[in-house]
Amino acid sequence: MLFKPYRIVPVGGQQCNFYLTDCIDLFKQLPERSVDVIVTSPPYNLGIDYNTYSDTLSRADYLAWTGTWIAAAARVLRPDGSLFLNVGAKPTDPWTAMDVAQAARAHLTLQNVIHWIKSIAIDRSSAGAAAGLTRDLAVGHYKPINSERFLNDCHEFIFHFTPQGSTALDRLALGVPYQDESNIGRWRGAGEGVRCRGNTWFIPYETIQRRDRDRPHPATFPSRLPEQCLRLHGLKRIDVVMDPFTGLGSTAVACARLGVNFIGADLDETYLAEAVSRTREAYAAASETAAAAAVLPRRAVRMRKAALTSAATKRLAGA
Repeated sequence: MLFKPYRIVPVGGQQCNFYLTDCIDLFKQLPERSVDVIVTSPPYNLGIDYNTYSDTLSRADYLAWTGTWIAAAARVLRPDGSLFLNVGAKPTDPWTAMDVAQAARAHLTLQNVIHWIKSIAIDRSSAGAAAGLTRDLAVGHYKPINSERFLNDCHEFIFHFTPQGSTALDRLALGVPYQDESNIGRWRGAGEGVRCRGNTWFIPYETIQRRDRDRPHPATFPSRLPEQCLRLHGLKRIDVVMDPFTGLGSTAVACARLGVNFIGADLDETYLAEAVSRTREAYAAASETAAAAAVLPRRAVRMRKAALTSAATKRLAGA
């Protein structure tokens, strides 16, 4: 029997369950092999100012804790499941992400390494004429670093772990069109006109006006990131998604949009309440979009019938 959820948000025939608890305790109550996909971003141990969690453990304690929660996650993950683990670092401590990946090595297999690009600069000459750029392009958001030693940090890792390293993926669910259509006939599996996106994902943060109001959490990722992870895993094979470090609920928001079950945990009630609110808003918006899309075909049929009726009437009048 699971803990009583802090909140339950219905999303169509599915639901998002939020738990105000430590994820380790929640993992213990979940059955083995009961979760299809985990998409999460744990604290990085970089001294980030969370409301309730201390992000300043010793390196040894942090990596021991990392191994503990990943072992618990591996127990509940299905044999063909996926754990998408987002980890960042800072210029003065670049080993954090790699150390976290090593801590998972005893429990899961590293199947893919994805690079989340938050900001990028593209030279017009490098993009080629087909891109249609009139000038060099710089897009996305990053935190500037004032240093003579370090570059601005514009990317983070997403480590894709699986139980055996053999989980099949729906690679073309994130497919991108070929710029040169002659490649469609040249490459095997390119019949749909798209290719695998690869392991570099440009996903910028949305522009915000006030951080305390629009992003009241010191470390979160855009909901498009977990949505792409879920699509890559294959939506048809997903029943239950989990985020053991829910934060503002980016993974829950993605699940609400896609209509899949979600389980999330967080120690901080302020963050969890915001996650619940955002999930409800996301589902309402997705429902409105779906309803509007359903109306368009019916409206087109009515207009077609009206046009045929009008044409028949004119023919009869002419006769």
